[in-house]
Order: sequence, then structure tokens, then C-alpha cells
Amino acid sequence: MAPEQQETIFRRWLDAHIGLMLKVVRACAASPQDQDDLFKDVLLNVWSSIPAFRGEAKETTWIYRVAFNTALAWRRGARRRREGHERFLKLGELPQPQPSHVDSTPEQETVERLYVAIRQLPKVDASLALMHLDGLSYQEMAEVVGISENYIGVKLNRIRKQLAEQLKGPNDEL
Repeated sequence: MAPEQQETIFRRWLDAHIGLMLKVVRACAASPQDQDDLFKDVLLNVWSSIPAFRGEAKETTWIYRVAFNTALAWRRGARRRREGHERFLKLGELPQPQPSHVDSTPEQETVERLYVAIRQLPKVDASLALMHLDGLSYQEMAEVVGISENYIGVKLNRIRKQLAEQLKGPNDEL
């Protein structure tokens, strides 16, 4: 594939699906700095995956798969990053971080609570919750995570109940 063609596809995917990628990032990383790092990794892996895309799946399915696999690998490396950060912090004071493009605004408190709850789910459940929120069909979700459509329905029902419990307020209201 020619680099120009890859760049054209990447820019189109980024314009059309940046929200999808940011949802995955927010569900898998809590701090703005971690979100920013993970987002960069997702972008790099989406770019790198373009030559392998054959069009047999929908673009959204492909991008979800790449983003979730990136996030899973990123989570596995979290312990190493934490240890490195701890060593770095011993060196002295850190510069002030720059605002991230994935920072949430104050009016998104409920949305942030939802992302916190989603981050606490097992990895597959978190990915299903995000895909469901994004409106993917059971068939598309099954393609991404590799389980049957029937089991997707069962898992989503359980996930909804679990998230509802976690999000209940003091008056048992969401």
C-alpha cells in the first residue's frame, strides 16, 4: 500500500471514528496523562494496521479490535510504567502537565462515573459495555471479542445490572 493511500485512509478513519477511540481510551485509563499516552498508542496501532485491513469487517469493528487490543496490551504494561514513574519521581519535581485533549469537563460527572464503573469491569465486559454504548450490533460485538451473539446478549444483561448497581446514588437513583 502506498504511504499516501495509508495516510488518506488514516485521516478518514480518524475524522469518522475518533470518538470510538477516545471511548476505549477513557474506559481503560483513568488519569489524563495515561489517557493521552494510550490514545497515542491507539493511533499508532490503527495507522500500522491499515495495510492489513481487507474490508471483510466494518471499519468500526476493525478499529474497535485494534483499540481494545492496544488497551489490553497497555494495561499489561501498567505495572512496569508505575515502577518507572516511581523511580522518576525520586529524581525531583516534575514539570506541570499540559492540558490533555481527552480531559473531561465538570458537567460530565455522570459520564465520568460511568467510565470509572466500566474501568472496574473485567476487560471483555468493559469492551462490550463500550461497544453497546456506541450502538454496535450483537454481530459486530461478537466479531470483535470472539464470542457468540447469544452470549453477547447474556453478558450485556449482566453488565447493565452490574453498572446500574455501581452507579446508584444515595437515594437508589442513577
